[in-house]
Amino acid sequence: MSPRSDGPPDDRLLLDAMLGKLARYLRMCGYDAAYVLDDGVEADDDVLSMARDEDRTLVTRDAGLVERVDDAILVGSKAIEEQLRELRAVGLDLSLTEPARCSTCNGRLEETEGPTPEGVPDRDERRVWRCRACGQHFWKGSHWDDVAETLADL
Repeated sequence: MSPRSDGPPDDRLLLDAMLGKLARYLRMCGYDAAYVLDDGVEADDDVLSMARDEDRTLVTRDAGLVERVDDAILVGSKAIEEQLRELRAVGLDLSLTEPARCSTCNGRLEETEGPTPEGVPDRDERRVWRCRACGQHFWKGSHWDDVAETLADL
């Protein structure tokens, strides 16, 4: 992987169709990580337009796309752990943040104060966040622990 700029990218990223799982990890690390398939975008020209129009750093496994844009990161691996190592090597901080982004749709999260749907942990035991865009609820449970362990093992 090689960055196309002199320093690490900012927190506004666009991940191509081959990097959906990586988008979820990056969102849990606080990055504004848009995923092209969330918007039904697949064609190379449309991906490049989206990156430019939204002022995002493209993260892709497609070497041809990297050659067509000034600000991109090429990820070589298919394995999520290796992809994360590659991003850390170019300067991305891969630390879990307080939940700020929906891992499903990239919307902003807000801590809930009222009643939560069935299946969500008791608010007295855990803090709960809700996505402003899709309404999904999040809390630091076993999935959070699994991601934290994966990041710690990098």
